Amino acid sequence: MVVSVSLAVIVIMTASLTLSGSPLFDEYILLAVVIAIFPSAVLDYIDYRWKKSVDEHLPDLFQSIVQAQESGIALPKAIEDASKRRYGALTVELKKMASQMSWGMSFEETLRSFTERVDTKLTRQAVPLIIEASHSGGRVERIFEPLGRFVESTLMAKRERRAQTRPYVAIVYVAFSVFLFTIIMLFKTFFIQMGELSVIELALLPSEETRRLYFHMSFLQALFGGLVAGKMGEGTMSAGLKHSVILLVVGYLSLKFLM
Repeated sequence: MVVSVSLAVIVIMTASLTLSGSPLFDEYILLAVVIAIFPSAVLDYIDYRWKKSVDEHLPDLFQSIVQAQESGIALPKAIEDASKRRYGALTVELKKMASQMSWGMSFEETLRSFTERVDTKLTRQAVPLIIEASHSGGRVERIFEPLGRFVESTLMAKRERRAQTRPYVAIVYVAFSVFLFTIIMLFKTFFIQMGELSVIELALLPSEETRRLYFHMSFLQALFGGLVAGKMGEGTMSAGLKHSVILLVVGYLSLKFLM
């Protein structure tokens, strides 16, 4: 993140010293923005996929713990056995939990450490319930079955929400495509042809200035449109960085080769 921002600043400073006022200056600014946000977009997407994998495997984990408890297996041993199975991204965390308990760390401390590492909304909701059940002196394993049902219902609600908001994300892409098509056609069919008439040319921006104006408009549309898509689709502005990068690249290539 720091490296990408530093490179972006270097690109902007270089462009300001050598290309200020030139059309290439705008392209270097766009390049700097892409360099700055691209690593964050990739890392955010990877983190999103990892946390999603953890959450989606929680019901299976809870179910396996319930089955192990019904067979008379102690809870630490049940977690150790679960770590040998395939639970996606959760498998590595289970192995860490098993290792921590084998070193003498208490069950509650292991759960707190797990919550801090994973840091998903579902784990922050589920783990305190397990710890509270442990404090009350009851059978901790009994809470896993209702927790599994709670997690499953929460995941289903998230899937439904994503299905409902997916069309709104698509609308952002469609709107940007229509915007690009409109300005390209307007530039080709109106400004260039009208610019050939010397009388009207005085009332119009030169074609190069018009091109730069459209470039700026598409830049802002792509950047903020992507952030809006992320907010609507996944609930966070940072999730929209990947959409912004895609729209910025598409907009640049479209204007570069078609206008």
